[in-house]
Amino acid sequence: MKIAIVGKGGVGKTFIASTLMKLFEKDGYKVIGVDCDPNPTLALSFGVEEDITPISKRKDIIEERVVLGDGVYNINPKVDDLIDKLGYKIGNITILVMGTIEKSGEGCVCPASTLLRKLMKHLILKEKQVVILDMEAGIEHFGRKTLEGIDLMLIVVEPTKKSILTAKRIVKLAKDLGIKNIGLIVNKVRNKNIDIDIGVPIYGIIPFDEQVLEAEAKGESVDKGKAFEEIKNIYSKIVNR
Repeated sequence: MKIAIVGKGGVGKTFIASTLMKLFEKDGYKVIGVDCDPNPTLALSFGVEEDITPISKRKDIIEERVVLGDGVYNINPKVDDLIDKLGYKIGNITILVMGTIEKSGEGCVCPASTLLRKLMKHLILKEKQVVILDMEAGIEHFGRKTLEGIDLMLIVVEPTKKSILTAKRIVKLAKDLGIKNIGLIVNKVRNKNIDIDIGVPIYGIIPFDEQVLEAEAKGESVDKGKAFEEIKNIYSKIVNR
């Protein structure tokens, strides 16, 4: 299963993505977490404080796999070994820090984007495997091919007008791309009496939780509390859908 976590900046995508990754691993899955944000912080949720060079900045790999010389690029580079070679492993979880695809659109022949797109397409799963994509904020990535083959897109929103407006735009773009399974997660909710309808099922309403703020300030994970319990409910909906 490939799951993309999308939404406006600051809504809690990385917290939700990392918590789902831990729940899948605990349930016996092999998990690949893909950090697609230009400011990658997914690994920090697992206590990794060292800088991980994004694949988009690995000039050695890009030169080796994509650049043939004289301005000629290999549009079908070998990537089947890159998950093990470049992934940061934590137990049964592998984190890939993708970095930014600088150009978008069908006509892009940027060497870095060529490698990243091929690697994303290669994330073919076997039984008890899951890929969770922690996407960059906003909607710009919809102009690229990073969301091909998604089984489920979860849009994270805060109960604010700006966040909900972004979510509505994401729903339209996702449907235009042919993504059929789309769900909504409402995060940081202080008032349970909320009424949000953007035309997709609500997978969960996560209450505001001071424990999450404290943990994120310290770069620690969260494995208890009311927010964590609601993400466990969301996890159950995902695996049983």
